[in-house]
Amino acid sequence: ALEDELAAKLFMRNTRQVQLTAAGRVFLDKARLALEAVREARDAVAAVQGLTRGRLAIGTVQSLPAFVDLPALLASFHELYPGIEVRLCQGNADHLADKIRSGAIDLAIVPLIEAPRGIATKMIACEYLVAICSKNHPLAGRTDVPLSAFRDEPFVDFEQAWGTRQLVDTGFRHAGVDRRVAFEVNDLGTLIELVSRGLGMALVPEAIAQAEADTLGVVRLAEPQMCWELAVATLAGSGDEVILDGAPKAFMDLLIAARSVEDEQEAAA
Repeated sequence: ALEDELAAKLFMRNTRQVQLTAAGRVFLDKARLALEAVREARDAVAAVQGLTRGRLAIGTVQSLPAFVDLPALLASFHELYPGIEVRLCQGNADHLADKIRSGAIDLAIVPLIEAPRGIATKMIACEYLVAICSKNHPLAGRTDVPLSAFRDEPFVDFEQAWGTRQLVDTGFRHAGVDRRVAFEVNDLGTLIELVSRGLGMALVPEAIAQAEADTLGVVRLAEPQMCWELAVATLAGSGDEVILDGAPKAFMDLLIAARSVEDEQEAAA
């Protein structure tokens, strides 16, 4: 049957023995290579499923330390799965969503406003926004402050493509309050430095304000408060749900476990 399929004579037969023809010897060599490739492929799949080999590509926005200790998390992942190659890139939410769609990264940790097309998200943190200002600002330390109180204040904020900026813009728009953004930045360090020097106010998640409480004044907002959500974004499955396996799933499980421990510690405190 094989000779018929190949239209070539593979064996020389007589009553005593069967020998390979020249075509048969060539075919046997290639068949052995094919079988070896199948075995290697099977072993490679088993290694990936067993997390002894593989790749994990992660994307993040900047300014995660207050919510996710990413270096510590990556160190824990490497200790558990030393055979997995880990890659990391930073960018804004739209840029990272494009990388997920193209397959350049497996998942991204991003602020959640609205899931982009084709992207599934799972929330891992939720923080109310508070206003930060210089220590000597008249509003420093006040609570239950409406957004209208900031109408004449200069603001320091991220560029418009950043998730936190979109959330703040939406909150002020819904409140019917115009605000003046005097400084647009793309990193948290510069934003905090400008605010601490009295050049403007900013709205940031509460965890960031608490981490900088020694150098900044904090203003707590009146209801309805704006909630900043941090999520893991992945390529959406057929039902727009998060579907992961192998190394990405192991990292996701480790991240969720780490967040649960932090939440328990905060509750105890």
